[in-house]
Amino acid sequence: MTIAIAPTTSIDNQPLLLDVSDTTLIVTPEQFDALCAKNPDLRLELTPNRELIVMAPAGGESSEKNADLVTDVNIWNRQTKLGRVFDSSGGYDFEALGGGKPSPDVSWIEKSRLEGVNIVKFIPVVPDFVIELRSASDNLKPAQQKMLVYQRVGVRMGLLINPKNKQVEIYRSGQDPEILEAPMSIDCNEVMPGFVLDMSRIW
Repeated sequence: MTIAIAPTTSIDNQPLLLDVSDTTLIVTPEQFDALCAKNPDLRLELTPNRELIVMAPAGGESSEKNADLVTDVNIWNRQTKLGRVFDSSGGYDFEALGGGKPSPDVSWIEKSRLEGVNIVKFIPVVPDFVIELRSASDNLKPAQQKMLVYQRVGVRMGLLINPKNKQVEIYRSGQDPEILEAPMSIDCNEVMPGFVLDMSRIW
């Protein structure tokens, strides 16, 4: 999908900008793939309703916290060699499941489930574990809706970390979300044997 504007100059010679902040952009999966290919520096997502989400770069605080989360998961995975870890630049293809094309902040897949799977482009396998970190500018409801999509397509355990309220919402397959108040650690052993996520650097 292309939005084109004829070259124009305003009275004060300032460039004309197109504001789509209050606009919902609907694209097909094919258009989404083309947008990603032509804009590799943008972080884009496609919702189950085919709404295009363009995410701004994270602020320094959120970026640092996300780096800590990815590091903790990756250190555990390197020690156990049980799977593969992906950061926020990794996109998934849940179109066949009606789940759009999201990019979790952190995700992990048990290694046997990726045998013979081509992951050069979007990953066509539902992850076993995901983390979404709510930034200061994120609305909570869309983040919760995203977690429910993960739960519906088969993610075994998902964490929505909310530093602003010092809460963690845990989404498990077939269960209601569990809310923890300012936990200092989260036991993820049910999906990732022996893994306990340290939250001390998040709060």
